[in-house]
Amino acid sequence: MDNDHYGHVNNVAYYSFFDTAVNGFLIEATGTDIRDLPAIGIVAESSCTFLSAVSFPDTIHAGIAIERLGTKSVIYRIALFRDDDQEPCAIGRFVHVYVDRETRRPVEIPAVIKDALSRTAGI
Repeated sequence: MDNDHYGHVNNVAYYSFFDTAVNGFLIEATGTDIRDLPAIGIVAESSCTFLSAVSFPDTIHAGIAIERLGTKSVIYRIALFRDDDQEPCAIGRFVHVYVDRETRRPVEIPAVIKDALSRTAGI
């Protein structure tokens, strides 16, 4: 996802960065391959506020916070930072709703994930 014809990373790439940041965080925080759990998180909502452009080969870093932790869903706040910048280049909102892997019906967040989210949120 190199630069688009305007000379910056296209806005759709930011959503991919959010997804990678959240799933990478969950794998690291739980020590589990989250793909093997009976419930999976699907993205029910996402948004992004673009604050400054990034261009390849900038390095993007992500910071994650838990905005809200429910029984079946979690809302993440994600800040993306370019290189060593102290100010974010984008701020995102990312809502995961947990569903049964087979039926795709909403279910409670798996305990291993909820525990990791609770620790992160300081709950």
